[in-house]
Amino acid sequence: MHTSALVLFSGGQDSTTCLAQALAKYQRVETIAFDYGQRHSVELQARLSVLTELRQRFPAWSARLGEDHVLDLAVLGQVSDTSLTRDVAFKMESSGLPNTFVPGRNLLFLTLAAALAYRRDLQVIVTGVCETDFSGYPDCRDDTMKAMQLALSLGMDKRFLIDTPLMWIDKAATWQMAHDLGAQSGVTDGGDALVDLIVEHTHTCYLGDRTHRHDWGWGCGTCPACELRARGYVRWLAQRAALPQAERKV
Repeated sequence: MHTSALVLFSGGQDSTTCLAQALAKYQRVETIAFDYGQRHSVELQARLSVLTELRQRFPAWSARLGEDHVLDLAVLGQVSDTSLTRDVAFKMESSGLPNTFVPGRNLLFLTLAAALAYRRDLQVIVTGVCETDFSGYPDCRDDTMKAMQLALSLGMDKRFLIDTPLMWIDKAATWQMAHDLGAQSGVTDGGDALVDLIVEHTHTCYLGDRTHRHDWGWGCGTCPACELRARGYVRWLAQRAALPQAERKV
């Protein structure tokens, strides 16, 4: 039985939902982030705010939330020529992938996370990759995750589990997952509290915009990440509105 986990935690909506899921599921949880020279580096500050708010608002989870780790990965920014690491406009490349794709990013993240998990004796690596609402990134696919799990387990002679809670759900379902997790946390109105925390404190915008506040959170509102988050929020609200009143708090 798995009892401990390391969560790849960027401070965005997806990784915060994954962290909440890990805190509900595992007895000991640590977090890891990577500073690779990303344009939206404001996420590195936002994630600290999210961790603080989680500890304050969800006491049962706070008892399980352990050390936070940030690794300097500047070399990834040096070898990448993408709109996430360079001041260039977002566009689609001839390969069919958007220029927000950072080649090798998730592969490197998982390798370093596994090395840390090995040292910290953590059994599960949790990541918010997804094949449903995504840009076609090959390093977010389920096949890639299964291959990495096998390679890391063999290469380190330690049986790791790569947990991908969001792999087969869309952004509306991600909002609902967060609400469900909060509601089960033991906190009064915990579902609304976790959604409010995600809206107010997480960061997703590729441009690092923290000046424009929308119903779904902070961001420019026009980059691909903002558009995806906004569409999911609107769909989630519509789905909740269609439920009987008694079910909306569940």
